[in-house]
Amino acid sequence: MSKEIIVIIGAGGIGVAIARRQGFGRTVLLADFNEETLASAAQSMRDAGYAVETQAVDVTSRESVKALAATAAALGSVMQVVNTAGLSPNMAPIEGVLKVDLYGAAVVFDEFGEVIAPGGAGLIISSMAGHMMPALPPEQDQALLHTPSDDLLALPFLQAEVIPNTVVAYMIAKRANHLRVQASAITWGKRGARVNSISPGIVVTPLAQHELNSEIGGMYRAMVEASPVRRMAPPDEIAIAAAYLLGPEASFVTGSDLLIDGGVIAAMKTGVLGSPE
Repeated sequence: MSKEIIVIIGAGGIGVAIARRQGFGRTVLLADFNEETLASAAQSMRDAGYAVETQAVDVTSRESVKALAATAAALGSVMQVVNTAGLSPNMAPIEGVLKVDLYGAAVVFDEFGEVIAPGGAGLIISSMAGHMMPALPPEQDQALLHTPSDDLLALPFLQAEVIPNTVVAYMIAKRANHLRVQASAITWGKRGARVNSISPGIVVTPLAQHELNSEIGGMYRAMVEASPVRRMAPPDEIAIAAAYLLGPEASFVTGSDLLIDGGVIAAMKTGVLGSPE
């Protein structure tokens, strides 16, 4: 019997929480751009009794993602693929945010759509930021849905000179994630597999701490204070939702996004909290 393989891209707080929840009794292929982070996370899981393989990956390189997909397929049946890789608005310029969060996400959908097993499921950890913007013009939505991944970054409305700042770039990238999930639901469905996204609010991770300590940290604290639950979330809360979307109970759910933000978007939509644009 072929081993069940779970691929986790991104060895940060959310990625490891999902790996621990989903990976026991299966083989976890853990991947990250930062090899030191990757090695540390993998060893902590092995020490807890998990079977873990590792591979460095750069989601902005199709060849790197293709190699990861090939490794996963060689290990066994690729049943679950979770992409948590991403850059926040304070971590890179506009071009960098779009390359990782938009293009990289699309490439992962492409390459793992070629190896996902029947009955398998994919998940991208997107962001509540994808719900913050007003609706894009229909032609831009269609372009984000249907443009071949390698041509995405050449779209006129994704050029740095027409995007005012990295926060807006991040919101566009996360909106694109939701649209590419819809497109991938069709292609993955031909293999008998599903794909969805989760849009978390502010989760207590090193990345979130980096943002809270940055020049835009006040914006994040205002979101927490204006939200109905008035708190951030631990990674395990996202992992619980991921377990549902990846599991058999969600067999009728594909092409969907699950917003888990403590009500931040509700506060924005009702005018309690202003837009971060």
